[in-house]
Amino acid sequence: MTIGAGTAVIALAGCSTTARETAQPTAAPLEDPTLASIYGPVPDEQFPLPAVPYQKIGKRYHRQLVSDPTGERPGTLVVDTANFFLYLTQENGQAMRYGVGLGRQGFEWAGKGVIQYKREWPRWTPPDEMVARQPELVPYSIANGGMAPGLNNPLGARALYIFQNGEDTLYRIHGSPEWWSIGKAVSSGCVRMINQDVIDLYSRVPDRAAIVVASLPRPSTA
Repeated sequence: MTIGAGTAVIALAGCSTTARETAQPTAAPLEDPTLASIYGPVPDEQFPLPAVPYQKIGKRYHRQLVSDPTGERPGTLVVDTANFFLYLTQENGQAMRYGVGLGRQGFEWAGKGVIQYKREWPRWTPPDEMVARQPELVPYSIANGGMAPGLNNPLGARALYIFQNGEDTLYRIHGSPEWWSIGKAVSSGCVRMINQDVIDLYSRVPDRAAIVVASLPRPSTA
């Protein structure tokens, strides 16, 4: 069954970085060669990315090909707010699934939209409303040209810009250096991904791809 629009909302307030690392490993797990490759360092980027300690992230949030639970046509992005997943639907009833971090309660966006455009290593320009609430962000305001790209930029290595009915929602899917925030509601807006995952998603998603926000049942295999 196809997901209906307006079935879920996601907090939105400019994609700022607010999380702190809290996960602590109880033992040194064995290395998985496949995951070590997926989440290893990316030296050929404009800003070389360090490896991500995937062992500290729940296995359900690792990038993986799964059966598509959304019912949406191939090529659609689905943000599952109940389970902190992002699906990119594919042919033959499959989907690429990524773990994501979501925003806390606050400003909300819901329904269907499109990925109007994408950017590699984007500048971050928090909305004026956000700067008014957080004066420390004045140096990165729209008037001041935003924050330059880099490893500490809240938008990370890639950003996908969501529009609805021809209007910018100010809602983004973007990378984040805060890998420990995946699977949690900790940001003040947008959908954040591990940088290695958002680079992979970026390479698969064309401009004008459809996106749906939904709350799905918990997968039985997750």
